[in-house]
Amino acid sequence: MKIGKSLYAFLLLFCCLTAVGFANTQPLAKKGVVDLRRQSFFEKIPLDGQWCFYWHQLINPNDTTKHNACIVDFPFKWNGFSLRGETLPSFGYATYQLTVLLPSKTPPLSLSVPDAYCAYRLYLNGKMVAEDGRVSNTPEGFEAHWQNNIVDVPTGVDTLKVVLQIANFVHSKGGISKSIVIGERRMIDLSRRRSEAIDLLLTGCLFMGGLFFLGLYIFGNRDKAILLFSLYSIVYSYRIIGVNNYELHTILPDISWYVTIRLEYISLFAGIGLFGLYTLYLYPRDIYKPIVYVIGSICFLFSAASAVLPPLYFTQLINPFLIVTVFCLVFIPYVYIKAYRNKRPGSGYALASSFSLMVVFSISLFHYWAIIGPLQLLNFAGYVSFFFLQSLILSHRVSFALKRARAQAEQGLKAKSEFLSTMSHEIRTPLNSVIGMSHLLLKTNPRPDQVEHLDVMLFSANNLLAIVNDILDYNKIEAGKIVFEHTEMDIASIAGNIVAGLQNSANDKGIGLKLQVDSALNNKVIGDPTRLFQVISNLVHNAIKFTQAGGVEVGITVKGQTEHDVTLSIWVKDTGIGISKDKQKLIFERFTQADSSTSRGFGGTGLGLAISKRILELQNSTLQLESEEGKGSTFYFIQTFLKSIKTVEQLKKEDNLPKEDNKPFTGIHILLVEDNPMNVLVAQKFLQRWGADIDVAANGLEALNKLDISKHQLVLMDLHMPVMDGYESARNIRAQGISIPIIALTANLPGEIQLKVKEAGIDDIMVKPFLPDELYRKVLHYI
Repeated sequence: MKIGKSLYAFLLLFCCLTAVGFANTQPLAKKGVVDLRRQSFFEKIPLDGQWCFYWHQLINPNDTTKHNACIVDFPFKWNGFSLRGETLPSFGYATYQLTVLLPSKTPPLSLSVPDAYCAYRLYLNGKMVAEDGRVSNTPEGFEAHWQNNIVDVPTGVDTLKVVLQIANFVHSKGGISKSIVIGERRMIDLSRRRSEAIDLLLTGCLFMGGLFFLGLYIFGNRDKAILLFSLYSIVYSYRIIGVNNYELHTILPDISWYVTIRLEYISLFAGIGLFGLYTLYLYPRDIYKPIVYVIGSICFLFSAASAVLPPLYFTQLINPFLIVTVFCLVFIPYVYIKAYRNKRPGSGYALASSFSLMVVFSISLFHYWAIIGPLQLLNFAGYVSFFFLQSLILSHRVSFALKRARAQAEQGLKAKSEFLSTMSHEIRTPLNSVIGMSHLLLKTNPRPDQVEHLDVMLFSANNLLAIVNDILDYNKIEAGKIVFEHTEMDIASIAGNIVAGLQNSANDKGIGLKLQVDSALNNKVIGDPTRLFQVISNLVHNAIKFTQAGGVEVGITVKGQTEHDVTLSIWVKDTGIGISKDKQKLIFERFTQADSSTSRGFGGTGLGLAISKRILELQNSTLQLESEEGKGSTFYFIQTFLKSIKTVEQLKKEDNLPKEDNKPFTGIHILLVEDNPMNVLVAQKFLQRWGADIDVAANGLEALNKLDISKHQLVLMDLHMPVMDGYESARNIRAQGISIPIIALTANLPGEIQLKVKEAGIDDIMVKPFLPDELYRKVLHYI
């Protein structure tokens, strides 16, 4: 029942595709003239319709002699056409003519010219602009070649005289079977590049996949199904790069047409035969073998004919071979359905792949019959899904357990990557508003108790951001590639802020939380305050979480000091549940807690201790534990720091930003490009307090329209916006020769986007959420 519904859905899909193919509302040429004066060229327009056709005449575009024309429906193959009582052969030559009426003003236009049977010359307004092969009125001067070309339309013209000369002395068809299309130059070029990229990508996937399975066969269990599928993938990869768009002919323009035409047909005939044999060895008990042998014999006989006969003969085999193709289109899914009902290994993937195969071959057939367009993206998706599903079948045959484990691992890595990427952006964006608004509130003369609360909130928000960054950067921590800062920091202040920030959590549980700092610690030290905060914060947070009665104590003890350095013992002691001896090493593993019931009782991922341990190890320190089950735990580490030459009091005075009342940015005009209203508000408030005049643009396109180089001295550019993102907007600004400084505002980590930012011409990066002093220093530097 489900299979029947799927077949109905498939038929409905292609009825819709057929309807799309017929629903062509583009203007058609009439009696050799097509009027495009009212057309928009954003979408490609096929120059189809009635063209003037001159049989056995290669008319010079500048020839004023009147010739006897015949009106034909373009694209037009002349073989078999009845002209004045004569049936035209495939061998011959002819000229096609069309007059195109264009608007007086148009964007730069181009023509996309397909291949023809089997050589052509194209003239626009009397000038030859493209040639494929060599056109001649005799076989001696003729040379065949197939290649798709893009031709620029002359600018400033309102009439386009198109003359297309075609000659054929080798193929069973003569003329042209594909449309010439006109459109905006950038869209034509983009379409061509997209098609080339898809074909090259798909070719590479098929060819490398074929080599992989060939290696698997040679060094594996010698499964003939794997061998046949590898040969099929390698053979059929030529169909992608050597047919339709003819990228191979573009890459190798001097390659012999007689070689490529044989490869084109051999790859089709042999490909179907190889796939039939592959299916036979895949499910031998579910297939009627004589049918496969007959199909295989036909395919390889046709392949042999393509290798030895002249093109005139073997190119006529395509129509009878379509019967074989249509039969296979029904027969292969039938075999897979039977295998699925018999519960063969991998038959579910095979059945799914058969629908992809039906999509691919149906698109190819409907396109060959000129019912629909190439539908390249859908075709690409069909190919990818088909070969992917077939790969799953073979992987299943090699090792089902290995395949399942790998699929689960890949799915987990993908989910983790997507989750972390999403959480990074989603957490940073609101944090920008939280941190920014906290700073603004601190500037509005709050009460002393409010100042204390805002300080704690601001400190917690900043370090929440640091924790998010560290979690996202955990792979670097594991690999030892993390870079540590070496700045002056007040360890006592860091620990005090942690205790203050977590005091409410301790109070909610009815336990104590206090801090002890050795009075011998008189200097600031050199280190990484963010990493230190993360380690201590993880330890204190865990202690509170696992303590139900009593309290938590944080301590900093001076173990020894000299004139230049100081050795500190930093410890967190609790009266919690404790950890048994046999579980004390286990808790330092990532995503692990001492007991599976612990996560249910107390929550958490078990990641904090693993991160803390790795951070300390990369700084030549060790996280150590003393614990007794039921009595509590003490986590501690000993680390040596260089002393700062300045006292704590001196550095506190230097840390203050310039007073806002001085308005140091008075007279400075800044263009702020940001689509998030809260982020606009935060940045705007700070900059205006410093005296700057702000213009706001909601997206990159609006920024291009608002940017005034005589007025603005700086652009603050968000990177992810609707309509036009910051990268494209910056590229457009630089393309206009504008050298105004651009600072990117982004919630991404700098390492993820550094190359793209540089290529876009952006001068610097500010990561959201940004601090006021960071914004101040960046703006000050560039203005």
